Amino acid sequence: MEKEVKVLVSACLLGDNVKYSGGNNLRPELIKLLEKYSVKIVKVCPECFGGLSIPRVASEIKEDKVFSKEGKDVTEEFLKGAEKTSKIAKENQVDFAILKERSPSCGISYIYDGSFSGKIIQGQGITVRKLNEENIKIFSEENLEEIEKYLQGLAKGQKVSENLIP
Repeated sequence: MEKEVKVLVSACLLGDNVKYSGGNNLRPELIKLLEKYSVKIVKVCPECFGGLSIPRVASEIKEDKVFSKEGKDVTEEFLKGAEKTSKIAKENQVDFAILKERSPSCGISYIYDGSFSGKIIQGQGITVRKLNEENIKIFSEENLEEIEKYLQGLAKGQKVSENLIP
């Protein structure tokens, strides 16, 4: 039986205007890569899932809590979004995830330091931490070569789905 490859992807990377500013982080080269391998995309935005509005005040992680630039503790909203994203990943039996680097939800290796000064530090977003607990392989949208190698490995000996589902 042929296995369909499924990937969880941050909606902002696919051009959805869900970013805190109301914009997106469209990565056409990522979309092109996913189309090349005909994977099924499972689109997510943990911050929207957590009930945060679009647009919304920027948030950053400081000492394992998430605060808006106005100083409001929004940790619960981020945890709720992470939980829902994890549930969707499990329900869809995704093979891996591609998430937005530096995001307080989706940062894989780097996040902002919580000072709202633009300083980047090593760290992981709230959703990435949750998906790591579930042993879901996660890539940054900035690592297209690694993503392609992983897709090649999944595709070996398998026929993947012909449809790209937005």
